[in-house]
Amino acid sequence: MKRWWFAVAACVFGLGLLFQTNPAQASVEDLLYEKGQITKEEWLKLKAEHERDDAIIAERAAIKKWFDKISIRGYVQARYSYLPGDKSIRSEYDNTIRDDTGFAFRRARLVISGDVTDWLSIYIQPEFAGTVPGTTGDQSNHFVQLRDYYADVFLPVPFLFFAEKELRVRVGQSKVPFGFETLQSSQSRLAFDRSDGINSAVQGERDLGFFIYYTPAETKKLFRKLVDSGLKGSGDYGVLGVGVYNGQTINVNERNDNKHIVLHATYPMELPYGQIIQFGVDAYRGAFNVGAASGTGLAATPIRENNGNILDERVGVHFVLYPQPIGFQAEWNWGHGPELNATRTAIQEGDIQGGYVQGMYKWDVNKPWMTTLIPYVRYQEYSGGKKHRTNSPFNVVREWEVGMEWQIAKSLEFTIAYARSRRTDTQTAPYNIREGDIVRTQMQFNF
Repeated sequence: MKRWWFAVAACVFGLGLLFQTNPAQASVEDLLYEKGQITKEEWLKLKAEHERDDAIIAERAAIKKWFDKISIRGYVQARYSYLPGDKSIRSEYDNTIRDDTGFAFRRARLVISGDVTDWLSIYIQPEFAGTVPGTTGDQSNHFVQLRDYYADVFLPVPFLFFAEKELRVRVGQSKVPFGFETLQSSQSRLAFDRSDGINSAVQGERDLGFFIYYTPAETKKLFRKLVDSGLKGSGDYGVLGVGVYNGQTINVNERNDNKHIVLHATYPMELPYGQIIQFGVDAYRGAFNVGAASGTGLAATPIRENNGNILDERVGVHFVLYPQPIGFQAEWNWGHGPELNATRTAIQEGDIQGGYVQGMYKWDVNKPWMTTLIPYVRYQEYSGGKKHRTNSPFNVVREWEVGMEWQIAKSLEFTIAYARSRRTDTQTAPYNIREGDIVRTQMQFNF
C-alpha cells in the first residue's frame, strides 16, 4: 500500500513540475523582464524575434516537399482470348487474338503525376507490357515503352476573358485530341479495344507536340465528376483545343518537315433532370510519310506517291449519353489518307470513313463482390487505308461486340465479350479478309 501511495505522489509531483517548467521555458524573456534584468525595449525586441522564429518554423512545416506533391497510380489488364472458328483472324490492337494463344498482359501502366508548382504539373506514363516494334517473336514481349511524358503550364492569372487556370499549354508526348474514344482512358473504356475507324487516325493515340486547352472552371468540375462517378468520361482535354504535332504517331521519328494541326471542340452538359450528355467535333490535317514500301507477298513493290508524303486529313463527330442508367455512345469520321490502291501497285491518297455506335446499361448493385454491372453492345465499321502499317493496306472492318463489365470493387474489374468480326489482315500481305468469332476475357486491377 505504501508503495502505491509513493508512486501516485511521484506522478503528481512530476506533472506539477512539467506544468510549471513549460511556461517558464516558453517565456524566458518574460521572466528576465519581471526580474528587471532587461529593459522594456530589449524585452519587446526578444518577443518580436521569438514570434518571427515561430512563424518561420510554421511556414517551413507547411511547405510541401517535392515528393509530397507527386502521386503514383496505375492499372493492369490481363487477358485470355479464344477463337472458336477461323484461327487465322487477327487484330493489330490485341496480340492475344491469334492461334496458340494464352494468358497475356494487354496493358501494364504506371502513372507518375503531380503539381510541381501552382501553375506547372507533370504527367509521366510508361507501359510495361509493350512489344518491340517490328518484331513478332516469342521474346518480344514486356518491354518498357514511353506512353506519356508532358507538362501542363497553366495561365496563373486572369487574362482577357480567361479566368485563372482556365487556359493551359501542354508540351511533350501526349494524346492527340481527335475523338472521344481516343481521349478516354483504356482503364475506363467498356469495349476491349478502340474502334478501327477512330484509332486509325492516331495509332497509339499519342504524338509529340504542343497543345493549348481551354476549360471553364465549372466544366472542369463536370469532367472530373464523369470520371470519378464511374460514368466512363474522357477526362479534361478542354472544351476547346488546338495543337501542332509531328504526325508520325507514337514513338516514331518525324519523317518530313510538315506538321499536323488538330482542332478540338467538345461540350459536356447536365440536363435539368440530372442526365449528362456530351457532343463535339474534331478535325486534323497534315502530310503523313508512309515510309519504305515492301513487295513481300505482292507481285511487286508498290511505288510511293510524292516520296511517301501523302495528305492525311479527317473530320469527326461524337455524341455521348452517359449511362444513368441507360447510355449511348457514337462516333464517326471521314477524310483522306494514305492507301494501297486496288491493283496493289502504288500507295496514294484515298478516301476514309468509319466509326461505331454503342449502347450500354449501368446497374449499380452495391453488394459485396458486385459493385456495378455494365452490359454493352457495339457495332463498328471502317473502310480506308491503315497509314501506319507497311504499304498502308486498304482495310475493311465490320464487327459486332457484345460484352459485360463486372466491377467487383473499385480496384478490381472483370470483363467478358464475344465478337463477330470481319476484318482485313493488315499485318501480312496479300492482306486477305478474315471472318470469325472471338471470345475474350479480361481481369483489370487498379491501384
